[in-house]
Amino acid sequence: MGNDIQTFEDLNCWKKARDLRNKISKLVKQFPKEEKFALTAQIIRASRSVTHNIAEGYGRYHYKENAQFCRTARGSLYEVLDQIIVANDEGYIDEFVTKELRNEIIETIRILNGYINYLVNKGTNND
Repeated sequence: MGNDIQTFEDLNCWKKARDLRNKISKLVKQFPKEEKFALTAQIIRASRSVTHNIAEGYGRYHYKENAQFCRTARGSLYEVLDQIIVANDEGYIDEFVTKELRNEIIETIRILNGYINYLVNKGTNND
């Protein structure tokens, strides 16, 4: 990571997760009212958990600790993917939206994995 990283807001993985979170937030407004306290609440919580964990990890002193928070964020991304599949199965979103979001989630995971690898490598050298 270069010197251009001042806060977690500068991390590409956080930016990508933020974009995804904002898309999810708009998308769930179309879900049926009866899902408000079920799928809608779950997917919002999981998508927010991604950015929350990246931010919290960034605030930790040790690389290994930061990486662990990022692994939790990655788990939340997989949870969001499963919830998108549920939304598709229930007929709340179509195949096109499902595929688009799935691709975005997988790309976010790929970027986050790169950051985790960076942290793990720094941690073995410096922690």
